[in-house]
Amino acid sequence: MTIQDVAPIPRRCSSSDDVAAPLLPTTQGDEEVAHDEFNGASFSGAVFNLATTIIGAGIMALPATMKILGLVLGITMIVVMAFLSDASIEFLLRFSKVKKSRSYGGLMGDSFGKPGKVLLQVAVLVNNIGVLIVYMIIIGDVLAGKTEDGIHHYGVLEGWFGHHWWNGRLAILIITTLGVFAPLACFKRIDSLRFTSALSVALAVVFLIITAGISIMKFINGGVAMPRLLPDVSDLTSFLNLFTVVPVLVTAFICHYNVHSIQNELDDASQIKPVVRSALVLCSSVYIMISIFGFLLFGDDTLDDVLSNFDTDLGIPLGSVLNDAVRVSYALHLMLVFPIVFYPLRINIDGLLFPSAPSLTSSNVRFGCLSAGLISVIFLGANCIPSIWDAFQFTGATAAVCLGFIFPASIILKDRHGKASSRDTILAVFMVVLAVLANAIAIYSDAYALFKRNAPRE
Repeated sequence: MTIQDVAPIPRRCSSSDDVAAPLLPTTQGDEEVAHDEFNGASFSGAVFNLATTIIGAGIMALPATMKILGLVLGITMIVVMAFLSDASIEFLLRFSKVKKSRSYGGLMGDSFGKPGKVLLQVAVLVNNIGVLIVYMIIIGDVLAGKTEDGIHHYGVLEGWFGHHWWNGRLAILIITTLGVFAPLACFKRIDSLRFTSALSVALAVVFLIITAGISIMKFINGGVAMPRLLPDVSDLTSFLNLFTVVPVLVTAFICHYNVHSIQNELDDASQIKPVVRSALVLCSSVYIMISIFGFLLFGDDTLDDVLSNFDTDLGIPLGSVLNDAVRVSYALHLMLVFPIVFYPLRINIDGLLFPSAPSLTSSNVRFGCLSAGLISVIFLGANCIPSIWDAFQFTGATAAVCLGFIFPASIILKDRHGKASSRDTILAVFMVVLAVLANAIAIYSDAYALFKRNAPRE
């Protein structure tokens, strides 16, 4: 059946996966596409969209993981996490093909019934809202500045023009929300974001190039020391601290909720596996390079958010200009990542609230209300929560790890259709054990550190 054979009339079905046409969803929870002439997404557009889903705020925490793990173990963990992500996505795609599921939620529903689908939707809701609030907070911090522990860190616009009402935090976030987020959130097809996704990946590469250039320049001038290759483990606390990097690494590779959306729009759906692997190779390369150069540049002074390190004197010519270039390029990158992460959030909240409704694309009122409501919640969260890095770690250790590893592995272990091999079962058990054990220790370590930090001093 060709696209021209499909009548653009939304229909209801008894199942979210009873889909006759390749690009026309019939019920809630499946991929949403516009009812117009569409010849399918290109391979490169799909790669950029998936890569943009992967590369988000997590990239800024990766140099800090090198400080904890050392370069050798840190780079090894990035590679391992990329392979595990590829394996978990392959699980989803293979079993979706068996059941002809067109969405992650449909696959979870097939394996675990309605509770499984609802659990998936709630996980996407928690993960994506948390991530998008983090994005908006970072954008506000970078452009408008922030005050922390009585110390004011100047934003880029505040440094350029001085303090005015129009470059204050609230004004900047209102302008960004209305001028960037709202218009980009209006697209009903994820492929429509391929150009902004390509630009966002390019901006992440700019961030990498500038950081690498500064590191190499300082290294040549003898301004940086040889980075630590292995972790410094001296006691039980430092050993448990190694596990706190797991939520960060998991979050850095989460893209599972957008894989079906991208596959549904591909001109040739069989290309989805090369698309996934190309995106993972691209992102892993960027992650490894920024981890090496970020840690090389700042060493043991690397902060949890490496972007905060670019608020200091770099000790090189044009250091302030390069600082601003790094921060602005990354703020623009996050602005363009926002709609890619927002897209599956809207689909899943719609499926959660209106499970029996027709396709979201058939109702402009519902589409607009959900978009406006979700953006408002994210905007309020970004303005009411001063810092959510601790919450971001907890989100990575719960919702993100479920989306990336526990849910795909559970589908394999459930194996409703008897298609899992012994190798699949072993790998699935390994994923679940690794995810539960590592993230439980990470949550404990983070909670213990938070308790000690907030405990009254004698």
